[in-house]
Amino acid sequence: MGHLNDIGNAILDVVRAEEAGLIAVRRDLHAHPELSFQEVRTAGVVAAELARLGIACRTGVGGTGVIADIQGGRPGITLAIRGDMDALPIEERTGLPFASQNNGVMHACGHDVHTSTLLGVAAILKRLAPEMSGTVRLLFQPAEEVLGGARAMIAEGALDGVDMALGYHNHPDIPVGSFGAVQGATYAACDRFRLVVRGVSGHAAYPQTTVDPIVAAAHLITGLQTIVSREVGAIDSCVVTIGAIHAGTVHNIIPDSCELLGTVRTLTDSIRERAEQAVFRFCAGLETSFRTPCDLDWNPGVPPTLNAPHVLETSVAAIRRQLGDVFVAGEPSMGAEDFSLIASAVPSFVLRIGSGTPGRSDQLHNSGYQPDEACIALGATALARAALELMARYSNPR
Repeated sequence: MGHLNDIGNAILDVVRAEEAGLIAVRRDLHAHPELSFQEVRTAGVVAAELARLGIACRTGVGGTGVIADIQGGRPGITLAIRGDMDALPIEERTGLPFASQNNGVMHACGHDVHTSTLLGVAAILKRLAPEMSGTVRLLFQPAEEVLGGARAMIAEGALDGVDMALGYHNHPDIPVGSFGAVQGATYAACDRFRLVVRGVSGHAAYPQTTVDPIVAAAHLITGLQTIVSREVGAIDSCVVTIGAIHAGTVHNIIPDSCELLGTVRTLTDSIRERAEQAVFRFCAGLETSFRTPCDLDWNPGVPPTLNAPHVLETSVAAIRRQLGDVFVAGEPSMGAEDFSLIASAVPSFVLRIGSGTPGRSDQLHNSGYQPDEACIALGATALARAALELMARYSNPR
């Protein structure tokens, strides 16, 4: 492929030429966010930018996804790199001049940054393609926020012929210029559930003539927390969260039912199975304890996102050669990612890209979130270098 220093310099040359344009694209996408499976305009911007770079693409994959292949000058493996495109149903409160123009919709998770970053990777690898071994497949994915886009794209052949994959996410808890890598499980499995506790309604003054579903639901909520404290080992990880409760209409009527919505997050398949069984057991016990049947609708989500050791180690070493000692210590996150479905199919690694600005305490999924835009060029640089070295190494095994 040529001397490693030459590769590094070539990457930097492309990044310097493209950075202003990538930031402009990010700001355009930020001003026009689109919800999951509605990313029509976003996909159009991606397709236009790829055309500008001389890269053919296929649109409408998995609904609104975009796929593009960059062929290297030498034969080798196919490496997929995924960037997600969808926004969140949040009203933006940043005050930025390029703030969302779509009421109630915001890029509060930085997927506008992710899309621009993958376009930066495309620019770099297109320029270096003659020296590249194998093929890079760019996956611009819809609907990560509802954990549906990866599955939809895979069903339409996004991973056909793919040997390994890279994913990434911006992290405001990591300073811009730094990166993170976690061995093994980096993001959690996430399963959702809906519970309806059924009682018998009546007057609040005469609870003895009713069957109170709210009291039963309150006990259930408390009981579910013992899954974490008493059924999962102290060194294992599990989070059970009730995110919504709906019951009743006025202060003096005991209602017929109480609805609960929640999630269970785990880092291993064994704990995931144990937690699911426990939720069902607690629900079954309500009828005996409180005379309240409980309907449970369990919605299996995505598995844990697992980093393959050889993909992680090769990528981290490549990024260090490009950018220096830029990695900070990290630990698994209980957030979920549908990149896990890609990582379950082929060996993969998810890079954490620092997007935090000194002096700010931004958080993802917050109406005031403002990632540092320098993370776009840095992320593209890191991912492109990792991709080039992965393909060189595994296309020509030593």
